[in-house]
Amino acid sequence: MCKYKWNIITYVMICMLFTVSCGKTNTYNSVNTADTESIENSVQQNPEDIAKQAGIDITDTIPLNIIDDNYRTYYEVFVYSFYDSDGDGIGDIQGLISKLDYINDGNDETDTDLGCNGIWLMPVNPSPTYHKYDVADYYDIDSTYGTLEDFKELMEECDKRGIKVIMDLVLNHSSSQNPWFKEACDYLRQLGDGEPSVEDCPYFEYYNFSREMGSGCYLIEGTGWYYEAQFWSEMPDLNLSSEALKNEIEEIAKFWLDMGVGGFRLDAVKEYYSGNTQANIDFLNRFDEVVKLYKEDAYIVGEAWLDINEYAKYYESGIDSLFDFAFADKDGIIAKVLNGASASKYGVTIESLQNTFGQYNEDYIDAPFYTNHDMGRSAGYYSGENSENKTKLAGAMNLFMGGSAFLYYGEELGMKGSGKDENKRAPMYWSKSDDYTGMCEGPADMDDFEMKFDSLEEQENDPASIYNFYKKVIKIRNQNPEIARGKAQYLKIAENDGFSGNIISSGILSDNALNDTFCIIKKTYEGAEILIIFHLGESTEELDLSSVTINGSGILQDNIRGELLTGDDTISITDDILSMPPYSVIVLK
Repeated sequence: MCKYKWNIITYVMICMLFTVSCGKTNTYNSVNTADTESIENSVQQNPEDIAKQAGIDITDTIPLNIIDDNYRTYYEVFVYSFYDSDGDGIGDIQGLISKLDYINDGNDETDTDLGCNGIWLMPVNPSPTYHKYDVADYYDIDSTYGTLEDFKELMEECDKRGIKVIMDLVLNHSSSQNPWFKEACDYLRQLGDGEPSVEDCPYFEYYNFSREMGSGCYLIEGTGWYYEAQFWSEMPDLNLSSEALKNEIEEIAKFWLDMGVGGFRLDAVKEYYSGNTQANIDFLNRFDEVVKLYKEDAYIVGEAWLDINEYAKYYESGIDSLFDFAFADKDGIIAKVLNGASASKYGVTIESLQNTFGQYNEDYIDAPFYTNHDMGRSAGYYSGENSENKTKLAGAMNLFMGGSAFLYYGEELGMKGSGKDENKRAPMYWSKSDDYTGMCEGPADMDDFEMKFDSLEEQENDPASIYNFYKKVIKIRNQNPEIARGKAQYLKIAENDGFSGNIISSGILSDNALNDTFCIIKKTYEGAEILIIFHLGESTEELDLSSVTINGSGILQDNIRGELLTGDDTISITDDILSMPPYSVIVLK
């Protein structure tokens, strides 16, 4: 099923202009004589052509084309810091429900939401920590967040809006406060020198207990037994070789699928069997098969914080996605390119990853992301006069990648936060006001620091804000299915006349400096082509498009589907020459 959104106000404006262009009586004073003259004789033009001539943003004239599948735009939410509904300073599920319209209001006639059609919920299970990556009960909701009834309501409200929710599922370890672990430890204390039996205590098998102290192991007080906890003493590692535990995990997955979740984000998959990639893959394969048999369209994305050639191997498991770490963080490809590395690196890697991942699973869905809860926020990656422009362009570079793209809450505002983990999980910046209803206090150990850019209250009313830039990026992504689903081809630029270049084909890079500031990617999906051109230079530059075709035809102004600008200068196409100002993007179709 496809959903189309058309901004009704824009549509009316275009119809008004089209009426004028057809010579009909103009009863609207808002269209002046200059507008009328500029579009006369345009009877044969479509509304998009008229919109351009009238100064209307072409993106606002194009309907959304949102396909209901597993290629989505996900918004990562840390409930603790998102929105507080009950005044205790901690975000909660009811707070998230009240702000769903910010993420996606489900109304095709509005243009006030971000446009994300997926939510990744960081852990919401009961836990003794603020971050909740140590689960005390896999079948419930943390009381600071709400209840199971609140969660059901969240699922229902998301479903109304076409939002698919994936739930963070932490399987590498549990909390030391989990009844499984507590019962097993009590059993070992009572056991004395005897031999443990899973018949007497089934949970003994759920963890890695030993009478010998190994690396990352801790003593159970009052016994001669140790337990493995590689991340932290209060996060005992689960024994995923236990058949009983595997069955339990499958029941946990079914429980939450029955509650309405659309899939799972799997934490720390490379540590399930640390140092044993194949064992990790085998476990994921079984989990994927069980989940897909139970819910065919469930979506599963795994976190394997490794080099690209290593996490690519995990696609052999059959899970839909692995987070694409190569492009993320301050040392990832996106930030490196924006901080001076050749723009070609971005395009070359996007094309090559198709083979890198596809060799293990031809049905893979990439999961690009730029930042998450474990990384410093991107506003800190850039400095100098172009820092805001780079912050904006980075969002486009992330969200214009293929697959299911992920956006960490607050990145659309250019939020700041680095250093300790608590700083990276600061409260959503709804307002600068101290008495703004719903603002969270944030983690207790978070440092005091000021944001680099304005809050949502200011940014939503500023057409040039980071927020409105992100909104437009997501809108273009939602209008053009080729962006998420198309096969990508990087187009290099050959030397030409010294001031412009001619795009010729993918392959070995030339030495032309334009490849350092331009990155051109063509994507093809179901026979339709789209061209995305990023200009990352600090001055206006030109490209010769005479050799480029889209869907068999040359490039014209009419091919423009979207323009992303970070300054006052505009993009133009004249006699096959594309002129792009600094830090801009054009999408052609």
